[in-house]
Amino acid sequence: MATSDKNPSETETILMALDQISQTIDVMNSVVGRLRNYMNEQQAAAAEKQPELHAELQADRTLH
Repeated sequence: MATSDKNPSETETILMALDQISQTIDVMNSVVGRLRNYMNEQQAAAAEKQPELHAELQADRTLH
């Protein structure tokens, strides 16, 4: 097999691999974005509940 016969197939394989890598990166960017939003929502919810939990803990304390 000559080098010129092999080259188009290798080029096509490389281009397909690059396309798959690009698609994988797009999916991972989407996943990271969704996880970031989820963590921000959890952090905001925890910040809202923080004063309530602190007040509840203070009310439950008993001095002996």
